Amino acid sequence: MLDAPFMVRALAELTLLALVCGPVSVFVFARRLSFVADALTHTVFPGVVVGFIAAGTEGVFGGALVAGLVTAVVLTLLTRGGLLSDDAATAVVLTALFSVGVALVSRRSSYTSDLTSFLFGRILTVTPGQLVETAVLAVVTLALVAFGARAWVFRSFDAGGAAAAGFRIARLDLALNLVVALVVVAAVRAVGTILVLALLIVPAAAARMLTDRLVAMAAAGTLLTLICGYAGLWLSWTASVDHGIRLTSATSVVLALVLAYVLCLPIGYLRRRQ
Repeated sequence: MLDAPFMVRALAELTLLALVCGPVSVFVFARRLSFVADALTHTVFPGVVVGFIAAGTEGVFGGALVAGLVTAVVLTLLTRGGLLSDDAATAVVLTALFSVGVALVSRRSSYTSDLTSFLFGRILTVTPGQLVETAVLAVVTLALVAFGARAWVFRSFDAGGAAAAGFRIARLDLALNLVVALVVVAAVRAVGTILVLALLIVPAAAARMLTDRLVAMAAAGTLLTLICGYAGLWLSWTASVDHGIRLTSATSVVLALVLAYVLCLPIGYLRRRQ
């Protein structure tokens, strides 16, 4: 499999994504931000479409980045001060922006193929330039996580205590939303706007079955994503090349992650019985 250059690039992309999705998924899990993460994966869709219409595949990254950052800011502003509940604000932003994306893409003659690409990604077509962009986002994201991790943990388990200690809760929430948005943007071309949710939720959920420590969860989530990334690519390659079965690589990676979660469930059950 690794004799094919495009498979090597795909594996490199998944490795970069694993390095950021492992740690970030822990904060998404701890803060119960699954719905917010879901919203971000959908609200970057109109940005992806606008970027594609304006500059083809090279414009997807910029469009997704702008849409993700705008969404993170809007969600933080809507929930600040109790103007709207978190669920209501997320639902409004998600449905509004995703509908805009569908309306835009439906006006194109190649509606079906474009929509499939945007929603489910094309990891096998990742270019060296796109790898560089993902690497830059990975470095920025990990730097932000290293800088804000302690405050985010404090805010996750004791928001009142964090506020009393002088932390600006709104700023912490905005920073974490921006980090999640960066991860979504980094992964959207590889696995699409729908399957990227698996990279933000499943690693931490599976790691939680193995350990209660957040640092260990981040490490375990990263390792699981790396293993499942390789396993998914191998499964897709084997099914397509050796057996003539069409199986997309992104789907295979997600299925491998879900299988890892299922296999970890008995371990989590036994740990809680002790």
